[in-house]
Amino acid sequence: MPSDHEPLDGVVPDEPERAASDEHLEQLAGSLLWRIGRAFEDGPVTVRVGLASAAPLFAELPRLRAATDQEVEAAVRSGDVQVEWVGPRPASRS
Repeated sequence: MPSDHEPLDGVVPDEPERAASDEHLEQLAGSLLWRIGRAFEDGPVTVRVGLASAAPLFAELPRLRAATDQEVEAAVRSGDVQVEWVGPRPASRS
C-alpha cells in the first residue's frame, strides 16, 4: 500500500491519449500545493507536491531548508532532484 509521502519514479504516460491536456493541467495546478528545498544540507533538492486537501500532511513532514534559484537550477542540470507526492494517490483513469 502506498504511503502518504513517497518518491515518484518519473512516471511518463505510455500512450499519448493518456497524457493530460493543457486545460486539465491548468485546472489541476490551481489545486496543488508544493514545497521546494533540501531536507538536509548535502541532500538532493526535494520537490514535495500534493493536492490542497493534503495541506495538513505537509505540516507533519520535516521542514525543507530553502533552496535558492541557482541551487534548484544546478540540481535540475545534474539530476539531483527528488520529487515526492504528499497525500493519497489520485485514482488513475482507465
